[in-house]
Amino acid sequence: MKVRDVMTAPVVTVGPETDLAAATSVMAERRISGLPVVDRGGRLVGMLTEGDLLRRVETGTQGETPGFLKTLFLAGSVASDYVRTHARKVEEIMTPDVVTVGPDEDLGEVVALMRRRRIRRVPVVADGHLVGIVSRADLIRALGEVLKTPPQKPEGDAAIRTAILAELGKQAWAPRGGIRVEVKDGTATIDGVVFSDEERRALIVAVENVPGVNKVNDQLVWVDPSSGMSVGADGRVLP
Repeated sequence: MKVRDVMTAPVVTVGPETDLAAATSVMAERRISGLPVVDRGGRLVGMLTEGDLLRRVETGTQGETPGFLKTLFLAGSVASDYVRTHARKVEEIMTPDVVTVGPDEDLGEVVALMRRRRIRRVPVVADGHLVGIVSRADLIRALGEVLKTPPQKPEGDAAIRTAILAELGKQAWAPRGGIRVEVKDGTATIDGVVFSDEERRALIVAVENVPGVNKVNDQLVWVDPSSGMSVGADGRVLP
């Protein structure tokens, strides 16, 4: 899936000279947490986000008044804080260095970028101009559409079992032996031995995601390698 498949377009934007009161009103009315800032030519020059607005003198959230020593030795930092808490125009408080992506980039790369940079949204730029934005909400909406699409189901229990074994064979964490799978009327029974509860839960998720499986009958036994203790599917310690 590509960025263009999930991005929001057109995008609500503001200009760098926009009054901060007007910009915050747009954010509140549209219920958006970040506004791209574009110049008159439509080129992205910054982002105004909720994080830029957390510390404000108007709401009494500007933080403590700097002491004498900080003012003396860190005058630049104190001055910068003053701008952030008192600015009246978007360009005075926006984040100027914005990470962007292109509309044809793979969505997986964008998600990795958002996680790495700990950001909630990424502007989409083509030929230097803003063409869209991808937010976490867009990703959730796209996921919802995919989940609503019914997958093609294998025909018959034997085909479902084959699909389960093929899926487990693709997973590096899955046991390569000691696990048995049977399917009857769409109910998949898995039994055998696993060596962690995480492995057990992963097996169940992998099986229940195979098209055609309508129920998973968990008969796995979890053996703790350090103690030798065995725990059944019902959570009881086995003798």
